[in-house]
Amino acid sequence: MITVLLVDDQPAIRVGLRAILESAGFRVGPEAGNGREALVVAQQVRPDVILMDLRMPGTDGPTGVRLIRAQPELESIRIIVLTTFDEDPDVLEALRAGADGFLSKSAGPDEIIDAVRKASLGEVALSQTAQKAVLRHLLTNSGTTPTAQDAALAAALTARERDIVIAAAEGLDNEAIAAAFFISPLTVKTHINRAMIKLHSRDRGQLVAAAYRIGLMSKN
Repeated sequence: MITVLLVDDQPAIRVGLRAILESAGFRVGPEAGNGREALVVAQQVRPDVILMDLRMPGTDGPTGVRLIRAQPELESIRIIVLTTFDEDPDVLEALRAGADGFLSKSAGPDEIIDAVRKASLGEVALSQTAQKAVLRHLLTNSGTTPTAQDAALAAALTARERDIVIAAAEGLDNEAIAAAFFISPLTVKTHINRAMIKLHSRDRGQLVAAAYRIGLMSKN
């Protein structure tokens, strides 16, 4: 059974998420109200997946992600951050800190359940309802252009790796990418893994952030 840790300073939000997740057969353990509490609870119960709010008093979501990622014994935990509005600039900070993906709090029950299930399998699908809006906003408002180092990273990708990274950044999961390119999901996973190595990304969330940072998505 998949165990989920809910981290949000609003009890009503936690109640709603608990109801959704328990209806799908997930085990929802003790809860936390901020990022530091999340670290303590995670060390105690070792959940499979953490759903963590970005904006919380005290220790916020990105800091909470960073604290958890600093603990080697918690490395296998998958972390999905929750954002209230689609253009939250803290999303990219959370992804850089080691979050595996993010969801809008307006996501429906089926999307939340699917994201948690995929996260537990190491195949986080970023929310298609929030992903493009957030990352394109960050891209157009960052005031920066890809550096020479970014260009070198992009050039290191093969043409197929580049196409697959772009597809992943557009919100497609491995099954959809495989269908689009007439290859197997296993081949997609191989290309994704190679691209993560080349772009110094520990997971799919960071890979998507890297795709925007190095300019792959500016032409799409």
